[in-house]
Amino acid sequence: MTSVKPTLAVWKFASCDGCQLTVLNLEDDLLPLAGEIDIAHFLEATRATVSGPYDLSLVEGSITTPHDAERIREVRAASRTLITIGACATSGGIQALRNFANVEEFLQIVYARPEYISTLANSTAIAEHVPVDFELRGCPIDKGQLVEVVTAFLAHRRPNIRNHSVCVECKKRGTVCVTVAHGTPCLGPVTQAGCGALCPSYARGCYGCFGPAETVNSPSLTSRFKELGVSEADLVRSFRTFNANAPAFREISEAHEPRT
Repeated sequence: MTSVKPTLAVWKFASCDGCQLTVLNLEDDLLPLAGEIDIAHFLEATRATVSGPYDLSLVEGSITTPHDAERIREVRAASRTLITIGACATSGGIQALRNFANVEEFLQIVYARPEYISTLANSTAIAEHVPVDFELRGCPIDKGQLVEVVTAFLAHRRPNIRNHSVCVECKKRGTVCVTVAHGTPCLGPVTQAGCGALCPSYARGCYGCFGPAETVNSPSLTSRFKELGVSEADLVRSFRTFNANAPAFREISEAHEPRT
């Protein structure tokens, strides 16, 4: 008797598609996974789709429109397990910069007929709208971590994704601390590992692509930034990139935002 393979669906909301491309770029790992799971819905890869319900849904992108807020509830209802992938889905993404400004003003400036635009004031993570079973961080996500998450789903276990900071990755690969050695501002101490400390390995400070680590001491880091000559405005900008709306990053950036 042939066993029925679990079904996988991949969904896109407001995003750049980079995390979906990571799925397609699994290369040698993709074929073995394809042998264990049926890809039922993945419009980035194929127009052919199979109706749900789906055993596993991977969701990329944030919620930025009323239509998407309704659609994510439909996706959740059709998914036995829902995993969000990437900074957009887990914290609102770079588009969450709108959360610190006046969206109506943007609409008036950018669009000739703003009355035709249907959008929300904020860009929010998927978890703010529906229950999420696991969040995979990154901008984009790491393909090794993606394989671990899907493999964990197939094995009915919790994914083994570490929550320590990028600093641990620097030490593991023998990378000299760019802040200590060169006085380069770096978000590594407060950013979750996952990239292999890519930027510090090229003598550049971490940009916080994987969002806040599990335990962060942002006030201590910002004090060090000031000692290095970073202005208040640049300090705010450093925390307002891919994960600007992640609570730990948002809190520290708002604390240093100039009061008017």
